[in-house]
Formats: sequence, structure tokens, C-alpha cells
Amino acid sequence: MSDSPVLVAVGHGSRGPHHERTIGRLLDVVRRLRPGLRVETGWLDLVRPPLAEVLAGLDAPAVLVPLLLGAGYHVRVDIPAVVAAAPGTGARVARALGPHPLLADALCDRLAEAGWTPGGAVVLAAAGSTDPGANADTARMARLLARRLGDPVVPSYLCAGAPTPAEAVAELRRRGHGRVAVARYLMAPGFFGGRAAAAGACVTAPPLGAHESVARLVLRRYDDAVREAAATAPPAR
Repeated sequence: MSDSPVLVAVGHGSRGPHHERTIGRLLDVVRRLRPGLRVETGWLDLVRPPLAEVLAGLDAPAVLVPLLLGAGYHVRVDIPAVVAAAPGTGARVARALGPHPLLADALCDRLAEAGWTPGGAVVLAAAGSTDPGANADTARMARLLARRLGDPVVPSYLCAGAPTPAEAVAELRRRGHGRVAVARYLMAPGFFGGRAAAAGACVTAPPLGAHESVARLVLRRYDDAVREAAATAPPAR
């Protein structure tokens, strides 16, 4: 594994201390699943070290895995801009984590942990984005979760999108769903998680957190990027 690129997990960042600790536990699971792989963390905002500083300190090629659930502005613009400003790092950016069936597995487990049982309706509460593509990713994730649960799942957005979780819960109740849960489609606790809990559902599940399925997805995105880099590399002379 010593010749493998460094996995740099790119977190969004949050002022709440539980957010950083939760991401740390998730990456501990990643390390357990892939012993010997060097794993670093860089942040886009609010938490140190910033991604640019991490890249500047690397002495090996890297694959950046965004710990983000949709391909929004951070993935399309912010992270590539940091990479472009650090030439010579040999960094490649992997895809965002979502949507993916492994996240549906994790969301189902989090709902079960909160006491939810099938037979109701679920609101998938995502952070939301001004990027329509990122919100479309949330809608696709809602469809994956609905297939996994066998129950209706409505996407919702905590900012920059509609409906909000509270609006989605109220609409499902108007349609006759007496039991409604909120699945927090968030990586870790933080400001948005608190807003999701206030949506008025019967049950609010914890964020994805350090779930093993999420850790496996982090490694899958890393492996995909490594293979893509190998496939596009010029032939050795």
C-alpha cells in the first residue's frame, strides 16, 4: 500500500465540535478497512487544516474524496480551484459520495436505530444547494431510499431548495400519512441537523456519521479515481 496515492478526505466543515469528531471516526473506519493506506483530512471552511495546507504538505500523489453528498458547487468549483492553485501535487478529485445504494443502506440503518419501522413515509432532509444538479442528486437518493424501504420518500432541503423538511412532513400528513420520519441526509451533526430535528416528524434519524457503508463508499470513490488515473496516464517509455 505504500505506493498508493494518499486519500485526502475533503470535509465541508462546521462550527460544532461533534461534526469534526464524527468525520474523524468515519475515517478511522476507512483506515480499519484499508490498513496501510495513508488517509488525511482537509477542510473547505471553518475547520483546520484547510485543504490547501494539506496539499502543500504532501510528498506523494493524492486522491481527494469529497465527503459531500452531491456534485454541487464545492465539488465542481471549490475543490478543483484549490487543486489548480497547488500545481505539482498530482492530486485527482474523486466523485461526490452520493447518490449511491450504499448510502441507502446506511440511511435505513440510521432510521432503524431511531426506532423507525416500515409502513410509513420518510422525508429525506438534505442541506440543499443553489446548484440544481446537487438538489437533483438528493432527489435521486430519495428514489434509491424508497426502493430500499418500500415506502414513499420525499426529498427536502434545509436551505436553497423546496420543500423544507417541515413542509414535506406537513404535506405527507395532509396526504394521509400518519407516521412520518425524517432521515437526515447529512454527513455529521451540525447546524442543519438541528433544523431537521425540528421538522415535526414522529422520528428523526441521526446523520450518516461513521457508518461502515459510508466508509466503504469513500474507498470505492477513491479506488474509482485511482483506476481512472491509471487508465488515462501516458504509457511508460
